[in-house]
Amino acid sequence: VQLQASGGGLVQTGGSLRLSCAGSRITFRVYTMGWYRQFPGKQRELVATISNTDSTNYADSVKGRFTISRDNAERMVSLQMNNLKPEDTAVYYCNANLQYPPANYWGQGTQVTVSS
Repeated sequence: VQLQASGGGLVQTGGSLRLSCAGSRITFRVYTMGWYRQFPGKQRELVATISNTDSTNYADSVKGRFTISRDNAERMVSLQMNNLKPEDTAVYYCNANLQYPPANYWGQGTQVTVSS
């Protein structure tokens, strides 16, 4: 299983970025896909998830600014991030999770830096 994330970078406050994550060697459509982020010295935290039925869940801190979406045909999950703030600066990770049988996979991180 491979999850390949892309789209991070440097942006000014108020700007936008779109993260994408491509899955391979995975039955993508059955997984709950998600984005998590990690601040220096902190544990990884949930940003947004989208289930196999397209039900979405967002951290309170990103509601109204971030949108998660998926394309099962392309095996892709995306995170559109608008109105970015310096406190969004973190390493962002793509995740694929299945409850049964239990499976959990992580992509490599992609750095998002928002300058003030």
